[in-house]
Amino acid sequence: IYPESKYEYWIVSLQDSLYAKKVEKKRTVRRREISGTIEDALYLSVARAGGTQALAMSLVEVYAWSIDFFRLQKGDQFSVVYEEEYVDDTTYVGLKGVIASNIKHVDNDFYAFPYKNELGFHDYYDEEGRSLRKTFLRAPLDFTRISSRYSGRRFHPVQKRWKAHLGTDYAAPTGTPIMTTADGVVIAAKYTSANGNYVKVRHNGTYTTQYLHMSKIGSGVKNGVRVKQGDVIGYVGSTGLATGPHVCYRFWVNGKQVDPYKQKLPDAEPLTAERMSEYKTYMNELKTRLDAI
Repeated sequence: IYPESKYEYWIVSLQDSLYAKKVEKKRTVRRREISGTIEDALYLSVARAGGTQALAMSLVEVYAWSIDFFRLQKGDQFSVVYEEEYVDDTTYVGLKGVIASNIKHVDNDFYAFPYKNELGFHDYYDEEGRSLRKTFLRAPLDFTRISSRYSGRRFHPVQKRWKAHLGTDYAAPTGTPIMTTADGVVIAAKYTSANGNYVKVRHNGTYTTQYLHMSKIGSGVKNGVRVKQGDVIGYVGSTGLATGPHVCYRFWVNGKQVDPYKQKLPDAEPLTAERMSEYKTYMNELKTRLDAI
């Protein structure tokens, strides 16, 4: 017997003649419910409630546009309905998905329910049918930590002097993929002594973003190329004026550099009126279940 994947294996016999057969393991999905209170990091609080690190990361992805997880407060609460996948009824394979969730943050409820939109794609919506996804991602990568926030005065670690830092630095291992935070057109993809390898993207007449200190620019990323939200445009590095691997993310509104975390970013399209009746029926059942956990 030779394993092909966590779902399949081969039975091979060399007796008399060669015999080979691929066998698919029996898959089962189990629905689980947990709730808890934030005491420290999200993944630790989820683990105490009986969830996995994969579930915590999935919640971060679901709420990537609506909650800054670095600002979660002790006493915030969460409840989640989710599904896990098993093979042969006993072996845990992984998280299948979040079915419904609510994070109570600063006395506000942030509900999330997956639903197929008019284009046939699954997205997460709140109880009013508004997409949780924004036109912009909260961050351009899966980062380890924010090593330096937007500031009008910061001591520059390379130049050894006080100056404005008009970007947000996300520390991550060298080679971590960097994503464009919204649809747009590349207007710069080059190297300078200060920025290192960098990419700049114009999203429309209002918004522009820039990504600095890349180890390398993504394949095919050059002036005039159209990019979609989430496309990989480069990889974390420490080129230019940088002391360690990170990406400096810069954000312009009407030509002025601003702190992206202080901007009210535009929402993605909500569900149409034609879909709302069906969605409300589906959502209310899950919301009742969530509120009872």
